[in-house]
Amino acid sequence: MSDLVSPPEIERAAERIAGVAVRTPLVPFSRDPAPSAAGAPALLVKAESLQPIGAFKLRGAYSAVSSLDPAERGRGVVTHSSGNHAQAVAYAARALGTRAVLVMPHTAPGVKVDACIALGAEVVYVEPTSQARAETAAKLAAAHGFALVPPYDDARIIAGQGTAGLEIVQDRPDVDVVLVPVGGGGLIAGVSAAVKALRPQAKVVGVEPELAADARDSMAAGRPVEWAAEETGRTIADALRVQRVGDLPYAHMRAHVDGVVTVTEDEIRQAMRRLARETRLIAEPAGAVATAAYLYHRAELPEGRTYVSILSGGNVDPALFLDVLSRPRGEGGQDRG
Repeated sequence: MSDLVSPPEIERAAERIAGVAVRTPLVPFSRDPAPSAAGAPALLVKAESLQPIGAFKLRGAYSAVSSLDPAERGRGVVTHSSGNHAQAVAYAARALGTRAVLVMPHTAPGVKVDACIALGAEVVYVEPTSQARAETAAKLAAAHGFALVPPYDDARIIAGQGTAGLEIVQDRPDVDVVLVPVGGGGLIAGVSAAVKALRPQAKVVGVEPELAADARDSMAAGRPVEWAAEETGRTIADALRVQRVGDLPYAHMRAHVDGVVTVTEDEIRQAMRRLARETRLIAEPAGAVATAAYLYHRAELPEGRTYVSILSGGNVDPALFLDVLSRPRGEGGQDRG
């Protein structure tokens, strides 16, 4: 437990990112104009899509890069990412006046790659496996003296992501259940640490695609379980195709997380569509999974009056988003929920 990120570390991260990351709102989700009527529970959406880079990753990336000493920053930074963390590191590097080199899978969505290049970063393409990404980033760091900024398995990153949990409890002290997307685990690690410190009785539940359910399997096995890249690559949620949760995030999950729920590809698409129509928020597939869990798997969730789902990002490929919006309701049927 001593290696886990502490509340004071999350509070210091909040100070570092103040004025850079947005304190995002909790947006009510309901097609009912009186969502509290008839005793129905309330769902609030933490709109991290409203960050300057369109995703929560700015919190951890800026927290990490800004904590480097001037000599380290002067040599530049390197990271590996499928998109949102890469963009966050590029944004932080530009804001702090340092070079950013980004190792990205060649399958990364063009909208995310273009955003990274527009921020002045250099992109190195690799095969879409966690091993290829991590090994290439480590080699670049060793060869050029770059500071490595991991995407999730790092205390500085986890503390930064935890600021989202801090804000949730500060804005809604009565929150009962917090639903968090899980890829590498940095977000749920930080959010669960913050939520459990401030409101111990609240439940924190991870959500991931059933086609990339390594976190669910890891919690069941009592150790991190790795999925093959060919398996995780099947999900539409490109930001959640991580093959294995990080060791440090997993330790936080074991200590603080109350369960993991999985959602289908159809449910992800339906949640994207409903978020756009009913809350006016754009969600990329990974950003919609937590809301999908509330809409379509409520019976699997802890009971509560106030639920918060984290909409982790909105950097969706325009063609994919158009396809999601234009499909018949419910992929041939009616939207459920």
